Amino acid sequence: MTAHDPSLNRRGGLLGWLGLGQRDDAASPHDTPASGTDRRQSVRDRHLDEIGAFLSYHQLEVNAQTLVVASNYLTGNDPQIVRLIDRRVQAREPVTLDWLEDSLAEEGMGEEAELLERLMQRLEQGVEEFGKTSRAAREATNAYHSELSKEAGKLEAVPSTGAVITELATITKAMLKRTLEIERAMQRSEEQTRSLKHKLEETRRSAEEDHLTGLPNRRAFEARYEAEYRAARAAAEPLCVAFCDIDHFKRVNDTHGHDAGDRVLKLVADNLARISDERCHVARHGGEEFVVLFRDTTVAEAFEKLDRLRAQLADRHLVNRATEVPIEQVTFSAGIADVFATGERRAALRAADAALYRAKLDGRNRVIIAEPGELKPAQLAA
Repeated sequence: MTAHDPSLNRRGGLLGWLGLGQRDDAASPHDTPASGTDRRQSVRDRHLDEIGAFLSYHQLEVNAQTLVVASNYLTGNDPQIVRLIDRRVQAREPVTLDWLEDSLAEEGMGEEAELLERLMQRLEQGVEEFGKTSRAAREATNAYHSELSKEAGKLEAVPSTGAVITELATITKAMLKRTLEIERAMQRSEEQTRSLKHKLEETRRSAEEDHLTGLPNRRAFEARYEAEYRAARAAAEPLCVAFCDIDHFKRVNDTHGHDAGDRVLKLVADNLARISDERCHVARHGGEEFVVLFRDTTVAEAFEKLDRLRAQLADRHLVNRATEVPIEQVTFSAGIADVFATGERRAALRAADAALYRAKLDGRNRVIIAEPGELKPAQLAA
């Protein structure tokens, strides 16, 4: 069954399929025909209701991405979305935000981000080239100004200058003034170019940084992961990836409030950042989940580093500063995968996620190494 099924055009068709029953306001055959405006309003309301039912049924948070996905699925405007979600539902697996993001990326629907990255690179290259051209032009103008200034001095030094020489000296002085103006304009252009380049760098950093923790975000991690994967494969170096998820994070938010939850997120982020260096990259993957990339590090070495950090964090005793109420022990669970042992980098992410799932099932507050051939679970324990 797909979003193009005729039953979705009947009231209750989609909701019945989702198991939400018939609508209370189902149309009666004796209803008075509505005006064109009323009909359009009714269609819009029904569409919004169906979007809400879709998000509620799949327990998806309401944001720009999920609203677009739901709308495109229900209307059939995006056949790729329809195909992906239909397969997922028919397999009786949950439609989650993480799955959506992974699936869209794997299906090549992350082209917008790649296009933006290419445009950003082209703009940066253009600014860099303009800066070089501007600098070269200013230096040439400066050299010309210097030579012109020397010639003007020679003309003025000629004794008994005639009218022609006097006119040449006047023209030369005017040219000197103009070249000086051009040089100053080129100087301003250089300064503006440097300022624009600085702003571009700031924009890139902002787009790739998680503002709460200060860590690189998922977008930055994806780019880093691809680069490190290629470099490690070329150098025949080991590469490991790990998912870390804060245990019982929802309980912290529910019991102590979101401000305390944010502080816990920052605490875990700061602790993970301690092992970060040129061979270890830490990023916030989303929610209470972090991802760690270990370059030139074996699975055993990565396990030792991460497990030591886990134990140190678990030994800490935290207090909610706003209420002075003790916060339960803050721990995380983690799953590690050997990237090259899984075959390819996307499979390694799924294997690490599956190992994280096992760590949750086994009691949390532990690090588990992925087993060969391990796949991503259908649902991750909270």
